[in-house]
Amino acid sequence: MSQDNVESFKRSIEANNRRDIDALVAEMHPEVEWHPAMAAFLGGQATLYRGRDGVREALQDLYGSFAELHLEISEIRDLGDRLFAMGRMRGRGSGSGAEIESPWAYLVHYRDGKATSVRAYLDPNAALEALEREQTRSH
Repeated sequence: MSQDNVESFKRSIEANNRRDIDALVAEMHPEVEWHPAMAAFLGGQATLYRGRDGVREALQDLYGSFAELHLEISEIRDLGDRLFAMGRMRGRGSGSGAEIESPWAYLVHYRDGKATSVRAYLDPNAALEALEREQTRSH
């Protein structure tokens, strides 16, 4: 089943890069919790979005802020019912035209082949620390 989770994650990234909200949301569990990193990066508060409608709202906000946004994957670790992934993000602001480039990482939990928790990080080391804390708690 975990390889299915990896494939689901890859489909999510591809959907994001096409700005295909419906395809990305289809990879989410109906009760998903989405913790995006970008709101805090843009100077706002860290926000939690719940459910597929919440993910849709988060993506609409994100795509409204960026004329272009592309995620590249450099590593995926298959951890059974969860995965760790990291890579680079490149984007261009909608209003300012400012270009950004940043590392990113995700910790994603799965149930029944759908993402139940998606936590994004702009610092892969912070994601690795969170993963280590999760692994310590589960042992």
